[in-house]
Amino acid sequence: MFERFTKDARAVVQGAVAQCERSGSGSVDPEHLLLALLDRRASRASFALTALGLAPEERKESVRQALGDARRRAGLSQSEADALAGLGIDVAEIVARVEEVHGVGAMSGDRKDKEWWSGRRTFSRGAKNVLEKALRIAVAHHDRHIGDEHFLLALTILPGVPGEVLADHGVTHEAATRVLYGGGEAKAG
Repeated sequence: MFERFTKDARAVVQGAVAQCERSGSGSVDPEHLLLALLDRRASRASFALTALGLAPEERKESVRQALGDARRRAGLSQSEADALAGLGIDVAEIVARVEEVHGVGAMSGDRKDKEWWSGRRTFSRGAKNVLEKALRIAVAHHDRHIGDEHFLLALTILPGVPGEVLADHGVTHEAATRVLYGGGEAKAG
């Protein structure tokens, strides 16, 4: 599948691996793909993000902060934390207690204090789902190659923290599709 990626899509994948390494994560996650997309310039995805109001650096920083907050909650989205609150489980209190004992970021799964082996980074199931969904979206739109715009669309349609954070910043699947493809929408599988 990698051979069908555009230069921009390959750069996003490489950027996601770099994001993963910087954070000390054990695998490349959808959040790393989103962060790599935010760093791109002069690509279809960066055009769409700018058109949808996510270009200014302070808005990008807001996305980074929201992703960091979710990571501190062990990857729970805000809607998942709200659902648990409805059951009487205060995720913020749990995070505070764990961090009090084990330090800030203890629930994130980051391994900044541990040695890394120098092999390739693996892609989590969630990141693989993004890549697979991007392929399906490209096929649905009759695009010959998979571009970074397809990653953006996949992140907006799949459940999870990146889609929730993007939606909170006005980047929904419908809006991104409209910017990238005009008024008509193709169904993605």
